[in-house]
Amino acid sequence: MAEPATNPLISASKLCLHLAGRAVLDNVDVQVHAGEIVTLVGPNGSGKTSLLRVLLGLQAADSGSIQRRPGLKVGYMPQRLHVDRVLPLTVQRFLLLAGNVTDDALQRACQRSGIEPLLQKPLQAVSGGEFQRVLLARALLRKPDLLVLDEPAQGVDINGQQQLYKLIAQVRTELGCGVLMVSHDLHLVMAATDHVLCLNTHICCTGHPSAVSRHPEYLKLFGGPLEGLAVYTHHHDHTHDLHGDVVQEDHKHCGHDHDHG
Repeated sequence: MAEPATNPLISASKLCLHLAGRAVLDNVDVQVHAGEIVTLVGPNGSGKTSLLRVLLGLQAADSGSIQRRPGLKVGYMPQRLHVDRVLPLTVQRFLLLAGNVTDDALQRACQRSGIEPLLQKPLQAVSGGEFQRVLLARALLRKPDLLVLDEPAQGVDINGQQQLYKLIAQVRTELGCGVLMVSHDLHLVMAATDHVLCLNTHICCTGHPSAVSRHPEYLKLFGGPLEGLAVYTHHHDHTHDLHGDVVQEDHKHCGHDHDHG
Protein backbone atom coordinates (compact mmCIF):
# COMPACT_ATOMS: atom_id res chain seq x y z
CA MET A 1 0.00 0.00 0.00
CA ALA A 2 1.19 3.52 -0.73
CA GLU A 3 2.39 5.70 2.13
CA PRO A 4 -0.46 7.73 3.66
CA ALA A 5 -0.81 11.38 2.69
CA THR A 6 0.80 13.96 4.96
CA ASN A 7 -2.42 15.51 6.21
CA PRO A 8 -4.73 13.09 8.04
CA LEU A 9 -8.46 12.90 7.40
CA ILE A 10 -9.02 13.13 11.13
CA SER A 11 -6.61 13.69 13.99
CA ALA A 12 -7.30 13.72 17.73
CA SER A 13 -4.90 14.67 20.51
CA LYS A 14 -5.01 14.09 24.27
CA LEU A 15 -8.68 13.10 24.39
CA CYS A 16 -10.04 12.60 27.90
CA LEU A 17 -13.54 11.46 28.83
CA HIS A 18 -15.23 10.53 32.09
CA LEU A 19 -18.62 8.83 32.24
CA ALA A 20 -20.47 8.14 35.50
CA GLY A 21 -17.38 9.16 37.44
CA ARG A 22 -15.12 6.68 35.63
CA ALA A 23 -12.25 7.50 33.29
CA VAL A 24 -13.17 6.13 29.85
CA LEU A 25 -10.49 7.85 27.74
CA ASP A 26 -7.18 9.07 29.13
CA ASN A 27 -4.97 11.25 26.88
CA VAL A 28 -5.77 9.30 23.72
CA ASP A 29 -4.17 10.27 20.39
CA VAL A 30 -5.37 8.87 17.07
CA GLN A 31 -5.21 9.82 13.41
CA VAL A 32 -6.35 8.27 10.15
CA HIS A 33 -5.03 9.06 6.67
CA ALA A 34 -6.65 8.49 3.29
CA GLY A 35 -6.07 4.94 2.07
CA GLU A 36 -5.17 3.67 5.54
CA ILE A 37 -6.94 1.08 7.70
CA VAL A 38 -6.55 1.72 11.43
CA THR A 39 -7.95 -0.84 13.86
CA LEU A 40 -8.78 -0.26 17.52
CA VAL A 41 -8.47 -3.35 19.71
CA GLY A 42 -8.98 -3.73 23.43
CA PRO A 43 -10.99 -5.60 26.06
CA ASN A 44 -14.65 -4.93 26.74
CA GLY A 45 -15.14 -1.58 28.46
CA SER A 46 -11.80 -0.24 27.25
CA GLY A 47 -13.31 2.85 25.58
CA LYS A 48 -13.30 1.78 21.93
CA THR A 49 -16.90 2.70 21.12
CA SER A 50 -16.67 5.85 23.25
CA LEU A 51 -13.63 6.93 21.24
CA LEU A 52 -15.54 6.48 17.97
CA ARG A 53 -18.47 8.47 19.34
CA VAL A 54 -16.17 11.32 20.37
CA LEU A 55 -14.45 11.35 16.97
CA LEU A 56 -17.83 11.40 15.22
CA GLY A 57 -19.08 14.28 17.35
CA LEU A 58 -21.76 12.13 19.01
CA GLN A 59 -20.15 12.53 22.43
CA ALA A 60 -18.27 15.55 23.77
CA ALA A 61 -14.84 14.88 25.29
CA ASP A 62 -13.90 16.50 28.60
CA SER A 63 -10.66 17.76 27.07
CA GLY A 64 -8.44 17.34 24.03
CA SER A 65 -8.71 18.44 20.42
CA ILE A 66 -10.01 16.98 17.16
CA GLN A 67 -9.09 18.19 13.67
CA ARG A 68 -11.09 17.04 10.64
CA ARG A 69 -10.27 17.65 7.00
CA PRO A 70 -12.64 20.36 5.66
CA GLY A 71 -15.67 18.83 3.95
CA LEU A 72 -14.90 15.38 5.35
CA LYS A 73 -17.60 12.83 4.43
CA VAL A 74 -17.98 10.03 6.98
CA GLY A 75 -19.74 6.69 6.59
CA TYR A 76 -20.62 5.11 9.93
CA MET A 77 -21.49 1.50 10.68
CA PRO A 78 -22.63 1.24 14.32
CA GLN A 79 -22.05 -1.79 16.51
CA ARG A 80 -25.78 -2.26 16.93
CA LEU A 81 -28.72 -0.98 14.93
CA HIS A 82 -32.17 -1.95 16.12
CA VAL A 83 -34.61 -2.53 13.30
CA ASP A 84 -38.15 -3.60 14.14
CA ARG A 85 -38.40 -7.01 12.53
CA VAL A 86 -42.17 -6.61 12.25
CA LEU A 87 -41.84 -3.78 9.74
CA PRO A 88 -42.32 -5.01 6.14
CA LEU A 89 -39.03 -3.56 4.90
CA THR A 90 -37.03 -4.86 1.98
CA VAL A 91 -33.28 -4.37 2.00
CA GLN A 92 -33.62 -1.74 -0.74
CA ARG A 93 -36.26 0.20 1.18
CA PHE A 94 -34.13 0.09 4.32
CA LEU A 95 -31.18 1.60 2.42
CA LEU A 96 -33.36 4.30 0.87
CA LEU A 97 -34.42 5.40 4.37
CA ALA A 98 -30.93 6.91 4.70
CA GLY A 99 -32.34 9.84 2.69
CA ASN A 100 -31.15 11.64 -0.46
CA VAL A 101 -29.95 8.40 -2.02
CA THR A 102 -29.52 8.46 -5.80
CA ASP A 103 -30.02 5.34 -7.89
CA ASP A 104 -26.34 5.47 -8.89
CA ALA A 105 -25.15 5.74 -5.28
CA LEU A 106 -27.39 2.84 -4.26
CA GLN A 107 -26.17 0.67 -7.11
CA ARG A 108 -22.49 1.35 -6.41
CA ALA A 109 -22.82 0.76 -2.66
CA CYS A 110 -24.64 -2.51 -3.24
CA GLN A 111 -22.08 -3.66 -5.80
CA ARG A 112 -19.18 -2.88 -3.48
CA SER A 113 -20.75 -4.70 -0.54
CA GLY A 114 -21.99 -7.62 -2.64
CA ILE A 115 -25.66 -7.35 -1.65
CA GLU A 116 -27.32 -6.82 -5.05
CA PRO A 117 -29.09 -10.22 -4.86
CA LEU A 118 -30.59 -9.20 -1.49
CA LEU A 119 -32.25 -5.93 -2.50
CA GLN A 120 -35.80 -7.29 -2.77
CA LYS A 121 -35.41 -9.65 0.17
CA PRO A 122 -37.32 -8.83 3.38
CA LEU A 123 -34.90 -7.36 5.90
CA GLN A 124 -36.05 -9.78 8.59
CA ALA A 125 -35.11 -12.71 6.33
CA VAL A 126 -31.42 -11.88 5.88
CA SER A 127 -28.75 -13.71 7.89
CA GLY A 128 -26.44 -12.06 10.40
CA GLY A 129 -23.59 -11.91 7.91
CA GLU A 130 -25.86 -10.53 5.20
CA PHE A 131 -27.18 -7.85 7.55
CA GLN A 132 -23.62 -6.70 8.32
CA ARG A 133 -23.02 -6.31 4.58
CA VAL A 134 -26.26 -4.33 4.31
CA LEU A 135 -25.01 -2.02 7.07
CA LEU A 136 -21.71 -1.66 5.22
CA ALA A 137 -23.59 -0.71 2.04
CA ARG A 138 -25.54 1.86 4.08
CA ALA A 139 -22.26 3.38 5.29
CA LEU A 140 -20.99 3.55 1.69
CA LEU A 141 -23.98 5.41 0.24
CA ARG A 142 -22.32 8.83 0.53
CA LYS A 143 -19.02 7.56 -0.94
CA PRO A 144 -17.22 8.51 2.29
CA ASP A 145 -13.71 9.84 2.71
CA LEU A 146 -13.63 8.10 6.10
CA LEU A 147 -15.36 4.83 6.91
CA VAL A 148 -15.95 4.25 10.65
CA LEU A 149 -16.88 0.67 11.55
CA ASP A 150 -17.73 -0.43 15.09
CA GLU A 151 -17.15 -4.21 15.24
CA PRO A 152 -18.37 -4.78 11.67
CA ALA A 153 -18.04 -8.58 11.92
CA GLN A 154 -20.12 -8.91 15.09
CA GLY A 155 -22.33 -12.01 14.98
CA VAL A 156 -20.65 -13.35 11.82
CA ASP A 157 -18.97 -16.78 11.68
CA ILE A 158 -15.21 -17.10 11.15
CA ASN A 159 -15.39 -17.63 7.38
CA GLY A 160 -17.82 -14.75 7.05
CA GLN A 161 -15.54 -12.51 9.10
CA GLN A 162 -12.57 -13.26 6.85
CA GLN A 163 -14.64 -12.41 3.77
CA LEU A 164 -15.98 -9.23 5.35
CA TYR A 165 -12.52 -7.95 6.30
CA LYS A 166 -11.28 -8.70 2.78
CA LEU A 167 -14.25 -6.75 1.44
CA ILE A 168 -13.43 -3.78 3.68
CA ALA A 169 -9.83 -3.80 2.42
CA GLN A 170 -11.13 -3.92 -1.16
CA VAL A 171 -13.45 -0.96 -0.52
CA ARG A 172 -10.49 0.99 0.88
CA THR A 173 -8.53 0.30 -2.29
CA GLU A 174 -11.40 1.18 -4.65
CA LEU A 175 -12.47 4.39 -2.89
CA GLY A 176 -9.10 5.45 -1.48
CA CYS A 177 -10.88 6.18 1.78
CA GLY A 178 -9.51 5.92 5.28
CA VAL A 179 -10.97 3.25 7.55
CA LEU A 180 -11.20 3.36 11.33
CA MET A 181 -12.51 0.09 12.69
CA VAL A 182 -13.07 -1.53 16.07
CA SER A 183 -12.39 -5.23 16.53
CA HIS A 184 -11.80 -7.51 19.48
CA ASP A 185 -10.09 -10.15 17.31
CA LEU A 186 -6.76 -8.80 16.07
CA HIS A 187 -5.79 -12.12 14.49
CA LEU A 188 -8.80 -11.93 12.17
CA VAL A 189 -8.08 -8.40 10.95
CA MET A 190 -4.30 -8.71 10.65
CA ALA A 191 -4.24 -9.06 6.87
CA ALA A 192 -6.61 -6.12 6.37
CA THR A 193 -5.01 -3.67 8.80
CA ASP A 194 -2.19 -1.17 8.35
CA HIS A 195 -2.02 0.22 11.88
CA VAL A 196 -3.29 -0.98 15.25
CA LEU A 197 -4.07 0.95 18.42
CA CYS A 198 -4.45 -1.18 21.53
CA LEU A 199 -6.74 0.71 23.88
CA ASN A 200 -7.49 0.17 27.56
CA THR A 201 -8.71 3.64 28.52
CA HIS A 202 -5.25 4.84 27.40
CA ILE A 203 -3.21 3.73 24.38
CA CYS A 204 -1.26 0.69 25.61
CA CYS A 205 0.68 0.17 22.39
CA THR A 206 0.38 1.15 18.76
CA GLY A 207 2.02 0.20 15.47
CA HIS A 208 2.09 -2.49 12.81
CA PRO A 209 -0.32 -5.34 13.65
CA SER A 210 2.26 -8.13 13.75
CA ALA A 211 4.42 -6.11 16.15
CA VAL A 212 1.51 -5.10 18.38
CA SER A 213 0.46 -8.76 18.62
CA ARG A 214 3.83 -9.47 20.27
CA HIS A 215 3.94 -6.38 22.48
CA PRO A 216 4.01 -7.09 26.26
CA GLU A 217 1.08 -4.73 26.91
CA TYR A 218 -1.04 -6.50 24.30
CA LEU A 219 -0.10 -9.92 25.66
CA LYS A 220 -0.94 -8.78 29.18
CA LEU A 221 -4.45 -7.78 28.08
CA PHE A 222 -5.22 -10.76 25.86
CA GLY A 223 -3.36 -13.50 27.69
CA GLY A 224 -0.89 -14.88 25.17
CA PRO A 225 0.31 -15.03 21.57
CA LEU A 226 -2.34 -15.12 18.90
CA GLU A 227 -3.23 -18.61 17.79
CA GLY A 228 -3.67 -19.21 14.09
CA LEU A 229 -1.94 -15.95 13.24
CA ALA A 230 -0.30 -17.29 10.07
CA VAL A 231 -3.68 -18.20 8.61
CA TYR A 232 -4.71 -14.57 8.34
CA THR A 233 -1.45 -12.76 7.63
CA HIS A 234 0.81 -12.69 4.60
CA HIS A 235 3.46 -15.39 4.56
CA HIS A 236 6.97 -14.18 5.24
CA ASP A 237 10.26 -15.08 6.91
CA HIS A 238 10.66 -11.83 8.82
CA THR A 239 9.04 -9.82 11.60
CA HIS A 240 7.92 -6.19 11.75
CA ASP A 241 8.71 -3.54 14.32
CA LEU A 242 5.99 -1.25 15.68
CA HIS A 243 6.40 1.05 12.68
CA GLY A 244 5.89 -1.79 10.20
CA ASP A 245 9.54 -1.93 9.12
CA VAL A 246 11.16 -5.32 8.57
CA VAL A 247 13.45 -6.53 11.34
CA GLN A 248 16.31 -8.57 9.90
CA GLU A 249 17.37 -11.89 11.42
CA ASP A 250 20.58 -10.51 12.92
CA HIS A 251 18.80 -7.56 14.52
CA LYS A 252 16.29 -9.40 16.71
CA HIS A 253 15.81 -7.89 20.13
CA CYS A 254 14.89 -9.13 23.61
CA GLY A 255 17.57 -11.84 23.43
CA HIS A 256 15.30 -14.56 22.01
CA ASP A 257 13.70 -15.66 18.77
CA HIS A 258 10.18 -14.63 17.85
CA ASP A 259 7.50 -16.67 16.18
CA HIS A 260 6.94 -15.71 12.58
CA GLY A 261 3.54 -15.36 10.95
